[in-house]
Amino acid sequence: MIPFLDLKKINQPYEAAFQEKLKAVLDNGWYILGNEVKAFESNFANYCGTKYCVGVGNGFDALVLIFKGYIQLGKLQKGDEVIVPANTYIASILAILQADLIPVMVEPKLETYNINPALIEEKITSKTKAILVVHLYGQLAEMDLINEIALANDLLVVEDAAQAHGTIRNQESVISNQKSSVAYSFYPGKNLGALGDGGAVTTNDLELAKVIHSLRNYGSETKYYNDYIGVNSRLNELQAAFLNVKLPNLDAENEKRSIIAKRYLSEIKNDKIILPTILSRGAKQSNHVFHLFVIRTQNRKELQDYLYNNSIQTVIHYPVPPHKQKAFSHWNHLRFPITEKIHNEVLSLPISPVLTVAEVDFIIAVLNQY
Repeated sequence: MIPFLDLKKINQPYEAAFQEKLKAVLDNGWYILGNEVKAFESNFANYCGTKYCVGVGNGFDALVLIFKGYIQLGKLQKGDEVIVPANTYIASILAILQADLIPVMVEPKLETYNINPALIEEKITSKTKAILVVHLYGQLAEMDLINEIALANDLLVVEDAAQAHGTIRNQESVISNQKSSVAYSFYPGKNLGALGDGGAVTTNDLELAKVIHSLRNYGSETKYYNDYIGVNSRLNELQAAFLNVKLPNLDAENEKRSIIAKRYLSEIKNDKIILPTILSRGAKQSNHVFHLFVIRTQNRKELQDYLYNNSIQTVIHYPVPPHKQKAFSHWNHLRFPITEKIHNEVLSLPISPVLTVAEVDFIIAVLNQY
């Protein structure tokens, strides 16, 4: 069986370095917000091309703390509306609600699965104060257009880059828009994955960085003195150490994903399968880091069973859209036809830096025979 994702194989090359980091952390005796966290915050900010990075407990908390940070700064108020793609993973919606804000869902483009900028302005009201952009599956959303809309309507831009490590780098979505902030997850399966939960916020906004720095640690900068009603959401020192080991190889591993994706795009030829559309940002800029390679088909169950019977494991990202979840029963009557079509048809193929040429050959051949 070709696994959808083999985390053991992905992390195996780092085992010796992980052991060294574990010993170093144990020998140091400082386990919370120590030198490894500080080093990772500096390293990841430099990698992303931003001024500040704050490590937090997970990607969900990164989003929540961005919103709560803006509330503390008076840039948002509880009850404000936040525009968000309707087909995102539920964590994006939950983060908005956790901060006592109101999600307003907008349909994506069917071709790219990212929010459709042309549909944003019609959802803007006097209560709209922010746009939460999700770079779904690893492809950068159309930030030029989104930033223009945000600037014209005085809206904050928050980016959910949980699946987009390496896509947002030294480019307009963060650098030119001082109202931007970006949330990352380091869940083990991400392109940059820890061996447990972890997350971070990157931003050029010093005030926001300072507030989140406090909010993640009970609202405190100085021990026992609390400026805000905060939470306990600190990037684990050991996970930061592991991330420091893996970060230098992120671009190389993303490139391996890209090579596999290019083969899928050029060699899968089957009228029953719809391949993703990849937008171009120029020869030297990557628009997609292929956290996932997502195809669509009208007979998903049949195709997934066929692939499994041919020893290829696949995953559905995601089977149920947020507005159809039982948890959001008050939204179940809403209709988002494009979102629903996507959730009914998508299927994620194996794609990872440890997938072999022979395995890719086999996956392509099996798909073409379907």
